[in-house]
Order: sequence, then structure tokens, then C-alpha cells
Amino acid sequence: MAQFDCFSPEAVGFLQDLKANNTKDWFAANKATYETHLKAPSEQFADDMALALGDLTGQDHGSKIFRIYRDVRFSKDKTPYNAHLHLAFMSAGPAVQPPMWFFGLSPEKLSLGCGVFHYDKGALDVFRDAMAGPLGAELIQTTTEMRGRGFRIRDPELKRVPSGFDKDHPHEDALRRKGFSVWIDAESPAFVLEPNLTKRTTTMFAELMPVFLLLSRIK
Repeated sequence: MAQFDCFSPEAVGFLQDLKANNTKDWFAANKATYETHLKAPSEQFADDMALALGDLTGQDHGSKIFRIYRDVRFSKDKTPYNAHLHLAFMSAGPAVQPPMWFFGLSPEKLSLGCGVFHYDKGALDVFRDAMAGPLGAELIQTTTEMRGRGFRIRDPELKRVPSGFDKDHPHEDALRRKGFSVWIDAESPAFVLEPNLTKRTTTMFAELMPVFLLLSRIK
């Protein structure tokens, strides 16, 4: 198998065409294109990125490629396929819920993210206790600095500070969160068509290392 360098124009073209023709018949007729230009390369890329992120962070990483087949049982949208490629990379670090890295390629753009998108119930209590202390101030400062650099960060999920904490707590912005993630959006999916994709993606992820390091300290 050839060493992975970047995705082909056919990969992005497949996602664009799938978005316009999201049916089982169309997918069946174009499944060979999917397997050759998207599925197999994404598996190679996922393996390469897991190793690269291990080198970047000093922590072992696993990878996950999200299924192209949608679960439509409880959805009003019955289109059978995801017209995007989503990959996640999970740290084996000691945090109560280790931060993840996310690679999302759609027909319109590429998004790269790092963080914990939603803390599990037990981990959420640990996160909130940390946010009430010095790490909360660091998270608020990191939010301000990274928004100033143009990164995308969603607003806190809660309107009020959760019970058990002072409603006027100085770390209110951090305590009202159920998770924390920061995103870089590329204007065009063409980023994935240029050589040395693994190296260039790792360079972009390195800009999100403050998020990874901060959340890795929540134990």
C-alpha cells in the first residue's frame, strides 16, 4: 500500500456529489470511488495522525473514523449517509476525561478542533471543581486569547452558574460550561489536497496545544 500523502480531488468530489445525491442507489453505484478515494486513505491518515499526535503531545493516541452510514431511527432527516468525513483522536492521558482532537472534512470546509465537547456526568463534577479554582481563570484567559486570534469557541451552555457555586463567582464563564473545545476553520476543503497533509494538520493542531495541556490537568 502506498504511503499516505494527501487526499485526492476525487475524495472531495465524492463528498460533494454525495451531498447532492444522498440515496442508496447513488451510493451503491459509486461505492468503489468511496472505498478507493475516501475510506482507504482515511484509514491510513488516521494511523499516521495518531502517531504524529503522540509525538506532539508525548501521550499515546488512538483514532476513530466515524461511519458514513447514518443512524436514522430517531431522526427526521432520513438521508442514509453522512456527506462528510469525521475523524477523532483520543489521548490515553491521565485526565478525568482526556481531551480529543477532531478532523472534520465537509464539501464546504475543513474544521480542526481540540477539547472535551461534553463532560460525562462524573467527570463534569471534577471539571466544575477545577473551574472554581485557578484552572478556571486559565480557561477564561485562554478563551479570550484564542478568540482574539480568530479561533472559534462556542459560548457556555448554561445561562447561570450551576448549583453549589456562588452565582457571582469570578469564574462564572468557565463554570457555566459543560465542556470546552476550540476550533480552526479552513475556508476551503482544498487544504486536504495538498502534499504532506499529516505534517500540515499536525502544525495546525499544535496551535491548539494550550487547550490540550489545560484540559489534561483536570484529574
